[in-house]
Amino acid sequence: MKKMWWKVLVVLVILFSAYSWFTLWWSYSDGERVGTLQKMARKGWLCKTNEGELALYIIPGVAPQLWYFTVRNDAVVVQLDELVGKRVRLHYSEHRGVPSSCFGDTRYFIDSVSEAPL
Repeated sequence: MKKMWWKVLVVLVILFSAYSWFTLWWSYSDGERVGTLQKMARKGWLCKTNEGELALYIIPGVAPQLWYFTVRNDAVVVQLDELVGKRVRLHYSEHRGVPSSCFGDTRYFIDSVSEAPL
């Protein structure tokens, strides 16, 4: 009976791993956002992830819409840290159904950044 439980446990771990890999590999959508980079932070209790906040100003003088994102590439994190407070263009991919916040707090993953002219 114990062997059967171990087999079931191994199958469940393999299925969870395959599902996690698939949701991180397959992109639901991708695109670009332009705005002012408000914040970059490394946060999390157990799994530390790099999280950011982009302010999207539609009309000057009106409160911005905040857009939250996750960065998994350390080279992009270094670039973003240097651009906090500046207008940036972010390229992202959206990954729906990621099973854990250990991969990031949001479903938007940034893969490149550049400074955007005004």
